[in-house]
Amino acid sequence: MIANTSAGTQAVEDTADGGGERGRTSQLRRRLGRADLRAVPETRRALRELLRHWGRPGQSETAELLTSELVTNALVHTDREAVLTATVGPDGLRVEVRDFVAGRPQPRRPDTGDGTHGRGLVLVQSLADAWGVRPHGIGKAVWFELGAEMA
Repeated sequence: MIANTSAGTQAVEDTADGGGERGRTSQLRRRLGRADLRAVPETRRALRELLRHWGRPGQSETAELLTSELVTNALVHTDREAVLTATVGPDGLRVEVRDFVAGRPQPRRPDTGDGTHGRGLVLVQSLADAWGVRPHGIGKAVWFELGAEMA
């Protein structure tokens, strides 16, 4: 099933292996406009809906926070469009934000005099079960994963 949920957003659900709920995979895909920071709260809401019945308590909030960081970084530091893909399945959640600018982002120690910059990738590094950066044609994809442990 594919449903357009808002401008540039598609929610995709399918059954990966026919194994009922255990095999179900859901996906959110969203194009993020150039430097459009309104995409950050919109993406958080769409991800919250995707993860409504997923994971242990607090896990979806962590996913929202980390997704916000990746989306914000892509929009602020590239001044270009980006594409978000979030896939949730029986093994966990994978969120990937692809941008169209070369250059590998690096976690950096936040400057204590600057309360709003330099913490995004440090948070991702600290809270995600796995994360990384991979080249993707023109640009790169920054991703993280969270496991699917249930309470």
